[in-house]
Amino acid sequence: MKKILLLTAIFIASTSVAAFAGTINPGQSTSCKDASAIELEVVKTAPAFGGKNGFTTNDRGTGNLVVWKSSNYTTIPITLGPNDDNRSIVATDNGRTGLSPMGEMGASKVVLSQQSSFSRGDSIGDISGTVKITNTGTVAVMVNCK
Repeated sequence: MKKILLLTAIFIASTSVAAFAGTINPGQSTSCKDASAIELEVVKTAPAFGGKNGFTTNDRGTGNLVVWKSSNYTTIPITLGPNDDNRSIVATDNGRTGLSPMGEMGASKVVLSQQSSFSRGDSIGDISGTVKITNTGTVAVMVNCK
């Protein structure tokens, strides 16, 4: 009986500190507990044209996430758009928007880093405790808890 209790305790301890690294598909969630950093990276997907009125069926390969933090019960949206920029808008409208082509492609990866010295845990950057990541988009996203 003592061996089973000891093995169970070791298993629980090892899984509670293990980092998660993997892919979450649309509609799936995962969580990180007391991570020093959380890497979020959209799985590179080309825009899938063919939707109604010429729109894409996969949101141009953009990853959309909702991140909930137990440290301050805050929910934040994160969008990773490696295929997005404003050049396609201003190139096809013949200058009607009045915007000049500029900027870069959107980010394909973001790293949330642990920060210290929060007086009330009220910062958007506080990733202490449990952080739950939910994929609300149409493409898969890699999550790596460190």
